[in-house]
Amino acid sequence: DAFEEELKAVLNTGDLITVNSGTSAIHLGLLALGVGKDDEVICSTFTFCASVNPIIYCGAKPVFVDSEKLTWNMDPDLLEEVIEDRMKKTGKKPKVIIVVHLYGMPARMDKIMEVSHKHNIPVLEDAAEALGSRYQGKPAGTFGEAGILSFNGNKIITTSGGGALFSSNAKLIEKARYMRQEAKEPLPYYEHKAVGYNYRLSNLLAAVGRSQLKVLADRINTRRKIFKTYVEELNGITGITFQPEDYGLQSNRWLTAIIIRHSKIKSEKIRLALADANIESRPLWKPMHVQPVYKEYPAYLSGVSKDLFDHGLCLPSGSNILEEDILRITNIIKKQFVS
Repeated sequence: DAFEEELKAVLNTGDLITVNSGTSAIHLGLLALGVGKDDEVICSTFTFCASVNPIIYCGAKPVFVDSEKLTWNMDPDLLEEVIEDRMKKTGKKPKVIIVVHLYGMPARMDKIMEVSHKHNIPVLEDAAEALGSRYQGKPAGTFGEAGILSFNGNKIITTSGGGALFSSNAKLIEKARYMRQEAKEPLPYYEHKAVGYNYRLSNLLAAVGRSQLKVLADRINTRRKIFKTYVEELNGITGITFQPEDYGLQSNRWLTAIIIRHSKIKSEKIRLALADANIESRPLWKPMHVQPVYKEYPAYLSGVSKDLFDHGLCLPSGSNILEEDILRITNIIKKQFVS
């Protein structure tokens, strides 16, 4: 309970429950928003599968929307086209829009919420990677009907495994809380009128979360410094760019990612050069619309997400990385452009 109250204060949100993963939070959020069999849920294609899998858990169908170049997140203009086309093709509105704040960079929520309000479709924000990020001064995850966080081991703060669902709609969170605890009725004996889930976060992990919250501001400053050092070291190399931060965007810079556009140097060459030095890096997310498990579902594409996947690379960005480590990494990258 204390961890939940402290998170509410950080997010300035009405109500919140903690759960055992960000994926569970999305699942409960969708259920609380009334998503069921054969409903359509619009989702960013440029994301991790955990943003999409809960749609299937609900018996619903994902509809994928491509990214915009500015933030790498859901394209608001394309979103409008998707809604109108789905209504024309199916005769009904999509049930929910899942927007992902990728790598800690907030989506352009003012534009997305305009579309949401116009069509009266609720937004569920996947802010798993974006705790501490802000858009126009407001915390990522607090624009839509509900938002989620993840406290997985690789996140900016961690409980080793865990997540949260939050909303200004107290009834939505009340419904999710009920489902989180096996849909147990408030009686002295065990009675169940619905199927629920064992999605609770343990008290032990909540205690870890409370201690982690105390260093959240330091973690954000550290991640932003790491990003700045990478930019300073690689800025002079023609063909390397970074995820932009503009239009009131303030990212926690959870992960530093680069785009490599060069006639001879490909992102895979950089990845292999780093691997030879026992340094792990990874391509950006492979879009959901090209994943074998999701390739048959509707997708509205501009080519941006596939282009980012083809040319992007995630660099080591953990809070404990030293400046000398970053210099070693950037020196390896620089050598590829002069070899």
